[in-house]
Amino acid sequence: MFEKIVLVTRHTRLAGLVERFNTKKQAKFYVEHAGQDFDEFEREDAAYNRSVDRLRDALGVGLPVQQVDRSLVPTFLFSGKELVVVAGQDGLVANVAKYVGEQPLVGVNPDPERFDGVLLPYDVQGARGAVRRVLEGRARFREVTLAEASLEDGQRLLGFNDLFIGARTHVSARYRLSHAGQEESQSSSGVLVSTGVGSSGWLSSIFTLARGLTERTGGVPGEAWRLSWEEARLAFVVREPFISRNSSAGIVGGFVTPEAELVLESRMPSGGVIFSDGMEDDFLVFGAGARAHIRPARQRARLVMN
Repeated sequence: MFEKIVLVTRHTRLAGLVERFNTKKQAKFYVEHAGQDFDEFEREDAAYNRSVDRLRDALGVGLPVQQVDRSLVPTFLFSGKELVVVAGQDGLVANVAKYVGEQPLVGVNPDPERFDGVLLPYDVQGARGAVRRVLEGRARFREVTLAEASLEDGQRLLGFNDLFIGARTHVSARYRLSHAGQEESQSSSGVLVSTGVGSSGWLSSIFTLARGLTERTGGVPGEAWRLSWEEARLAFVVREPFISRNSSAGIVGGFVTPEAELVLESRMPSGGVIFSDGMEDDFLVFGAGARAHIRPARQRARLVMN
């Protein structure tokens, strides 16, 4: 079934700075000039690289191992016969999962002292066993619902945690929103659409704010919006809706299902975008007249779990 193992890694903070400033000496000057501890950058870099080396050895189970930097994942040609192993922070799993189709994805925490690892159930030592269970057909999976945005010109974008629809800069986004038989023109700081995985992230921060603002009234917003990872349902909220002569705020949130998609039509002459999982460089242009249809994606991510 599988022809190779694809190991996805990422640049450490130090490696990113060396790439930016050309030399380690110049990177050190920049970090220390900013009042930060360069030794910590070095310790983090060394720990990550040691873990990656150990992980490559652990993945020696009879299949070729191809190491790919995360920056190349959006353009990497996945054939459907790869077993994908991700070594990095939780965000790396999110950024990889939407590109690999339904191929098994093993999340490895290379540095448990620094990374929370919600999406990284394995340490380096346990990765070999996880890979063997996949190859032998004994692995346990969680099939995670993704969010999908599609434009009427055929362009499509998936989100593992969430989708953001709005303006690229800190100006009001203008659009017409349709959902569950209701429709209205809006002006806001954008619309956030969250998956079940993402409902404990960006979405929860919105309700943390709302909870703080309303706790004196006894309200506890957000509790009913916590979704399971597997259910084919998305949650959306309109961020900071503004009521004016040309904009309303009657639809400020709801649930998106295969039967009740969310549709937005851009009223922005320029600067409108749709991006996912915080990756602003990977986006769809959402200019005036564009219509975006938001729904749970048919494609699901398959995370290998303990």
